[in-house]
Amino acid sequence: MSAYLDHAATSPIRPEVADLLRAAMDEVGNPSSLHAQGRAARRRVEEAREDLADALGARPSEVVFTSGGTESDNIAVKGLYRHAHDADPARRRIVCSAAEHSAVLDSVGSLVAREGAEVTWVEPGHDGVVTAQSFRDAVEDPAAGGPDTVAALFAMWANNETGVVQPVSEIAQVAADHALPLATDAVQAVGKVPVHFADSGARLMAATGHKVGGPVGAGALLVDRAVQVTAISHGGGQERQLRSGTLAMPLIVAMARAIRLAVDGQEAEAARLVVLRDRLIQGILHAVPGAQVTGRWEPGDTIGRTASHAHVLIPDCEGDALLFLLDAAGVLCSTGSACHAGVPQPSHVLLAMGYDAAQARGALRLTLGWSSTDADVDAVLAALPDAVERAQRAHAATCARAAARAGHGQSTGVS
Repeated sequence: MSAYLDHAATSPIRPEVADLLRAAMDEVGNPSSLHAQGRAARRRVEEAREDLADALGARPSEVVFTSGGTESDNIAVKGLYRHAHDADPARRRIVCSAAEHSAVLDSVGSLVAREGAEVTWVEPGHDGVVTAQSFRDAVEDPAAGGPDTVAALFAMWANNETGVVQPVSEIAQVAADHALPLATDAVQAVGKVPVHFADSGARLMAATGHKVGGPVGAGALLVDRAVQVTAISHGGGQERQLRSGTLAMPLIVAMARAIRLAVDGQEAEAARLVVLRDRLIQGILHAVPGAQVTGRWEPGDTIGRTASHAHVLIPDCEGDALLFLLDAAGVLCSTGSACHAGVPQPSHVLLAMGYDAAQARGALRLTLGWSSTDADVDAVLAALPDAVERAQRAHAATCARAAARAGHGQSTGVS
């Protein structure tokens, strides 16, 4: 049986959530239909909306259902920018953490490439933290035009690769000081650290359920009612005209239940998982000479870093090679964001934190969740030494061949 340590990519669905999903799928009715079955489906959606809002510290009217975190991020980035820029063409600048998920980075990149937006990237420190002061400096930078040129700020709540938690409330205060909206991607934070939308000061927040035992295909964007956002898709206008499309009632009710379970059990689960995380990290550091933890980490800490994330750099090897060797040994993990799996390039998060490309290529992300046990940690620590030795040997051979080819080219005058 495999040891699953890739909960940050997606978590196994909780049995009680799966039961709820199966039962809901037997209920026929479009929530927008006016007949009895349609009204029953709508009632289930609205009950889920109320429960989700309560779990996340929001009002039900602030919950916009989407297909997941990526769609939520796209609506937030493009919708905020387009509304601000249309209202005031001088507001062409986005201030954004350089360590965001690709759903945010690529949305920003699209605006830059196609709509003339400008972006000020805010770099994290070596500990992975993007400070409020660095955001303030970026917003107020006179060389970039100052706050009057800014459309919106973006800073994720917890990093999807390292698990480092960002000072969202402090960054939100910077935004509020200049009457600007802050949007935050809380996909990796919900159910793992305390999350309260209203108290955070953020004006938009992306969330999903499949990282905490819910189904894939459902998400939410919390949108403060005072914030104006331009829709990026059109149709039936089901969700406050911000997100059109038939509401997936079974997925929505299952997502809301998964998030409710995760939020209600967050404190106890963090206390359980942090023991596993720290044993995993300490075991890796002991077993692999030269291994290092990325981002801030203190044993027992569940606030500055999620209890679910163990992210390490293994020296002198390629993370992809190590991943496949561990996979063959029955350990399922990741080298970073699953959205970029298989792409042979170093993590932009690690490069932004100051690691060089060679170091970043040795990244290994092992993430825990509701189904994780001591046996999973045991499996990793048992399989890792041999996998690392083989991956490092393969890396050394590759480097030797490259050096030989380079030497041959020089000796024959080939350029």
